[in-house]
Amino acid sequence: MKKSIFWRFLFIGLAVVAAFIFFLPNTPLFKNMPEWWQKNMPDKGIVLGLDLQGGLHLVFEVEADKAVDSTVERYSFTIKELLQKKKLQAEVKKKGLDIEVTPASQEIMNALKEGYNNLVMSTSGQMVTLTLSDKERSFIKDNAANQALETIRNRIDQFGVAEPTIHRQGTNELVVQLPGVKDPRRAIDLIGRTALLEFKIVNDESPVAAQLPSSIVPGDEENVLAQFAAQVPDDSHILFEKKINRETGAVTKFPILVKKDAMLTGALLSEARVNLDTQFSTPNVSISFNPEGAKRFEEVTATNVKKRLAIILDNTVYSAPVIQERISGGSAQITGNFGMEEAKDLSIVLKAGALPAPLKMLQNVTVGPSLGSDSIEAGKMAGIIGTLAVAVFMIIYYKLSGVIADFALLLNIILLFGAMASLNATLTLPGIAGIILAIGMAVDSNVLMFERMRDELRAGKTPRYAVDSGYKKAFWTIFDSHVTTLITAAVLFQFGTGPIKGFAVTLSIGVTINLYTALVGTKSVFDLINASRDVRKLSI
Repeated sequence: MKKSIFWRFLFIGLAVVAAFIFFLPNTPLFKNMPEWWQKNMPDKGIVLGLDLQGGLHLVFEVEADKAVDSTVERYSFTIKELLQKKKLQAEVKKKGLDIEVTPASQEIMNALKEGYNNLVMSTSGQMVTLTLSDKERSFIKDNAANQALETIRNRIDQFGVAEPTIHRQGTNELVVQLPGVKDPRRAIDLIGRTALLEFKIVNDESPVAAQLPSSIVPGDEENVLAQFAAQVPDDSHILFEKKINRETGAVTKFPILVKKDAMLTGALLSEARVNLDTQFSTPNVSISFNPEGAKRFEEVTATNVKKRLAIILDNTVYSAPVIQERISGGSAQITGNFGMEEAKDLSIVLKAGALPAPLKMLQNVTVGPSLGSDSIEAGKMAGIIGTLAVAVFMIIYYKLSGVIADFALLLNIILLFGAMASLNATLTLPGIAGIILAIGMAVDSNVLMFERMRDELRAGKTPRYAVDSGYKKAFWTIFDSHVTTLITAAVLFQFGTGPIKGFAVTLSIGVTINLYTALVGTKSVFDLINASRDVRKLSI
């Protein structure tokens, strides 16, 4: 019996020490610990949520219709390539969300049927019309939202935000919470940037290219587009290259006529990193393609020697160098008038990938840290007052047994914070409410057992028998109540978002620990008292 009690107390002691070690990073003591301790021991602890430490709360809408449009455009380009490879003469046009192919010969229709089963095909005279099915459109829209979610998560991970909350809301909305962000504008720009990298051939051969103004001031873009709209060939469009004078900071834009079809996109990138120009010490972004992209890049440069290749990001031309020779190895460089921070952000979005569709910001709320500190102080005060009130009540009502219950209560709080710190859980304001609720449940378990013990003592049973019987009879009642609470917490965690999940996490951890402290912690103390001497009366 005594050996069993010893092992139980040893386990409780080890659990308390482990809880202290995990929670230490959240205390001022951690900074005073030796260097070896700070390097080798846990150094993160509990992370404060958005409502406690401040930060950004953003809601974006994924413009999924544009993902459908870009998918149709991509199909149009691949259909052109397919027919060219099969040496079939045909005109391929994108009209709205349809692709029109002329003529409707049997060879062309057979080629389209082989490669594009997910497109609905219809014929009218000498024209084949290809349309996305409703099922395919729904899939593209849903996939666009999921891809945007993953892309944003990758960007934020590389940006270095601790414990972000990112999830879908409804069919096409994304909620992003970034605790502790110091530069909200930069974070918003990083998340919302489409980052569509394209390589397109400059159409210098068209007469329109020679008529374009050599440079314009920012703001004149619409006038240039309107002036030359009727003259621009169907397969080309006008984009603008932006240059900044390093000395004066003046911005100048240069209109460039480029082919609409992208020869290569950022989807084939494998790496993007910031480098410094050795001559001017200005940052640029060097990119590397995966094997498929490297092969494609070599083919493009081989067939377009002496032509200019425009490097375009989100419809802005960053540079348009002349291809002097075939380029193998799959590497290129994006130059521009970058600052170091801008170059770093560009490399982040290129590595994380382009968004499949633009994002429209619906909500932008900056939570100040002062609100968080007030909430923490209010939560602390509520927790301290509630705990003290319960502790005093238990001592008055249950005497020495109340003191034992308070020991379990203290043990419960220590292990709860230790467990949350070990999981690097995010503490939110509702999470504090969950902790207080878990404390209340810890006392409730002891009340159930103590009342059972009182019943046994009134029936004339010995203290040892009353303790054993009280715990035995109350066990299933306590177990059932805790399991049902855990089920509720699991449902909240599964279907809730943000703060609701924080409440579910703290509640479930607290309830689990409470089962241990109530059924093992207090029982061990009673067993120790009964084993050390012949107890004839129990203070309860």
